[in-house]
Amino acid sequence: MKRKHSLSAALRLCLFLLLVSAAATAAAPPPNIVLIFIDDMGYGDIGPFGNTANKTPHLDRMAVEGNVLRQFYVANTACTPSRAALMTGTYAHRIGMDGPVLFPGERRGLNPAEITIAEMLKEKGYATGHFGKWHLGDQPPFLPLKQGFDDYFGIPYSNDMWPGNKRGNPVTKGGPYVPLPVIRGDKPVAYVSDGADQSLLCEVVTDEAVAFIRKHRDGPFFCYVPHAYVHSPRYARPEIMARAGGNVNRANIEEVDDSVGRILDTLRELELARHTFVLFTSDNGGDGGLCMGPLRGNKVSAKYEGHMRVPTITWWPGTIPAGTGTDAIAVTTDLLPSFAKLAGAKVPADRIIDGRNVLDILLGKPGARSPHEIHHYENEGIRHGDWKLVRVRKGFELYDLAANPGETNDLADQHPDLVEELRELLAAHAKQIAAVTRPAAFVEDARPILTEPGDLPRLRDYVKKPHTRAANEDIPTKAAP
Repeated sequence: MKRKHSLSAALRLCLFLLLVSAAATAAAPPPNIVLIFIDDMGYGDIGPFGNTANKTPHLDRMAVEGNVLRQFYVANTACTPSRAALMTGTYAHRIGMDGPVLFPGERRGLNPAEITIAEMLKEKGYATGHFGKWHLGDQPPFLPLKQGFDDYFGIPYSNDMWPGNKRGNPVTKGGPYVPLPVIRGDKPVAYVSDGADQSLLCEVVTDEAVAFIRKHRDGPFFCYVPHAYVHSPRYARPEIMARAGGNVNRANIEEVDDSVGRILDTLRELELARHTFVLFTSDNGGDGGLCMGPLRGNKVSAKYEGHMRVPTITWWPGTIPAGTGTDAIAVTTDLLPSFAKLAGAKVPADRIIDGRNVLDILLGKPGARSPHEIHHYENEGIRHGDWKLVRVRKGFELYDLAANPGETNDLADQHPDLVEELRELLAAHAKQIAAVTRPAAFVEDARPILTEPGDLPRLRDYVKKPHTRAANEDIPTKAAP
């Protein structure tokens, strides 16, 4: 009898502990999410993806402690379409945000009827902050505070859309660009006046992101950091340039690494690292002067791998196994449904969301498989398994990415039946997108945020940074396409 009584007590204790554990699990808040989105960084620009010239110790450590995604793709290329796809989980050409990037004073913008990652997470109690480049419309209805963000500090479009760009604004038929505004909330508070101000864009955005994390340390928070770096024109402060041996491309990449280090160090200092999921990636392939590593192509090429496969790392100590790596295919449109799963949020059910939940891939779970048996490179290429068909000026090229990731050996003539099969699949995809679309939004009487600086301070004066000349301020600026 004593033995039965002892066993019964042990069972009661086990049941009690299970109930306590279940209650604790149920009460656990969802994790914080930090999304760092670099502009124009090439696949081979950082240490975890093979670069030995650029010094990226913080990203190197992030990779050692986290998960390297070797086959992560953007859903759309160029600044505006890429960001539209990221924010909505939907192909940009399905929601009217494909084609040319948006320019200052343009009528078009991301439709406020779309549901962004920020809006989805806000419904679950997340504080939402955006620090950096927006580029989804500069008219009042399109700015971040109208798209689910509580806080915003940054520039509304690319850093080459300023008076230093002599090519002129297409919206005004080549007329001169207006001053490049710096926005806090929904109001301009400063402007980017010269190369010295440009050289501060990475640092001041990081300052704001770190302040947001500190403010919302009790969480949950979503901190979106889409840097203007490393988009051209590139400038660097003298000390950064000197450290990079006088190479401004390297200087910008290494300052991005500094930014990542500051953000991760803040999470460690606040003891938030084990409760924060961090993802680092880029909006498309690299532009001039940057490195695509073993991949062919770049930002302005045909849809070769270097155009759409981007360097990506995830980090979450205690959840993502250290030193993980994966070749499973994932796409920027997958982030919205994956973050929904992470936060216990609902994916919008009243519209087509093109992304899929790839959370197991992002978290580095062993054996995680991609839901993308077929992957599309906009409407210009298609991948089925390791076979890839890409449209070029002369027609189509076919590559076996397993044997030839650098896409140097065109096999189209050897496999005409496969070319035709993939062409039909690509055409069917384009037809399906065109059959079910949602419109972008437009405003009447669109106007630039600024036409003259007026009383606004220069960026360096607004943030009270030392008045220093950018190390390469005399280098002619060149706009990226």
